[in-house]
Amino acid sequence: MRGHIEGQLGTITIESEVIARYAGSTAVECFGIVGMAAVSMKDGLVKLLKGDSLTRGIHVEIDEDNMITIDFHVIVSYGVGISTVAENLIENVKYKVHEFTGLDIKKINIFVEGVRVID
Repeated sequence: MRGHIEGQLGTITIESEVIARYAGSTAVECFGIVGMAAVSMKDGLVKLLKGDSLTRGIHVEIDEDNMITIDFHVIVSYGVGISTVAENLIENVKYKVHEFTGLDIKKINIFVEGVRVID
C-alpha cells in the first residue's frame, strides 16, 4: 500500500519501497548494526545483504490510517547489548522516517537474525 499526504495543491503518494530504502540506509548507520539480513526459507541460512539489496531485509506496511509498520531483519555486532542497539535503531528510524515522509510510525519490529564479529 502507499502512503498519502493531502496538501493544498494536491496529493503526495509515497511508495512503501521508498520508505524501506530510506529506513534501511538509516538503520545501517546505527551503532551495533552490521547490516540487513535475508533468511532463506528453504534451508534456514541467514545472509548479510549488501548496499543495493538492503530493502530485502525490511518490510514496510502502510495501513488505511497512513500509519507505518516496519519490520527489520538485522545482523548485530558481537559484544553489544541487543536491547540497546534495538532501542537506538527504533528511535533513529522513527524520527528520521517521520521527518522524511511526514507520516507517523505505528510500530517497528526488529528481528535479530545473527551476530557478527567486526574487525
